[in-house]
Amino acid sequence: MSLINETKLIMKKYNITAKKSLGQNFLINEEVVYGIVEKAEVTKDDLIIEIGPGLGTLTTLLVQKAGFVVAIELDKNMVNILTDRFACYENLEILNEDILKINLKSLIKERLSKYNLKTAKVVANLPYYISTPIIMKLLEDRLNINSITVMVQKEVAFRLVEKPGGKETGAITYSINYYSKPNIAFFVDKSDFIPVPEVDSAVIKLNIYSEPIVKVKSEKTMFKVIKIAFMQKRKTLLNSLYNGKIFSSREEILKMFKKLGIDEKVRGERLTIEKFAEIADYIEKYKSGDKNEKKI
Repeated sequence: MSLINETKLIMKKYNITAKKSLGQNFLINEEVVYGIVEKAEVTKDDLIIEIGPGLGTLTTLLVQKAGFVVAIELDKNMVNILTDRFACYENLEILNEDILKINLKSLIKERLSKYNLKTAKVVANLPYYISTPIIMKLLEDRLNINSITVMVQKEVAFRLVEKPGGKETGAITYSINYYSKPNIAFFVDKSDFIPVPEVDSAVIKLNIYSEPIVKVKSEKTMFKVIKIAFMQKRKTLLNSLYNGKIFSSREEILKMFKKLGIDEKVRGERLTIEKFAEIADYIEKYKSGDKNEKKI
C-alpha cells in the first residue's frame, strides 16, 4: 500500500483531520521519509527523540532502524493512534508532553543508560509554527545529543543554515552556528503532504559541537548584543549599541571599536561570531571594573 493511501486509511479509521492550530500536515512521500532517516544516520546504537510524530509515518521507519525511540506528541488524539499502531514494538516510548516544557536532559540521560545506547539524536518533522523555539531549546539546553535532523519551512531553513555575514543572516544565524555545524540535506515539495501546506519545506541537519565554536566569558551578554544588533538591521552597529543602552556614550563604543578593529560604519550582520564574542568579552571586562579601563 502506498503511503498516501495508508495515511488516508488511518485518518478515516480514526476519524482524524489535520489540526491547523498545531501545524499538522501529514507526509505522504515515502522517499522523503527514508531520506530523513538516512541523513540522520540512524543506527541500533542510537536513542532517537522524535518530536511531533503525528500519525507515525516517520516513527514506522525509526523503530526499525534505531535502538530506542522516544516519541513526544502534544495531541492526545495522535498519542492514542500511535499507541494503537505501535503496540507490538518494545523499543518505542510515546509521551503525551509539550516539547518546550519537558526535561529532555534527564530524559536522554536516563534512556541512554537504561537501554545501553551510545548516542542520542533528534529526528523530526517539526510543527512549523514553533520550529524555531524548539530548535533553540534543543541547542540552549546543552543536551547530550550528536545531531538534530528536522524538516522545517524552506525559508526558515535558509536563515538557520546561513553563515554569519551571508545574505540571509539573522540573529538566529549566530546561535545556530555557535552550537552546531548546520546544512540543508534536501528540499521537500509542498505536494508531498496532506493537506497541502502553503509553503515548501527543507530537511536540515545540525551536527552539534562538543563545545561551542568560540569561547566567550558570558553567552548571555554575547547573545544580548547580537539581538540588539539585529533589532534594526538598517542601523549601524554603533547606533544599535547606543540605542540599546549597552554603553553610556557613543565615545565609549568608538573606543571599543578602535581597540577591536571594528569599522564604525559596519552593520551587525557583517560581523563574525568571533567578533561578537570579542565585543561581549570587552563589555564583561568593563562590568568587572577593570582598573585600566573606564567602567560603563
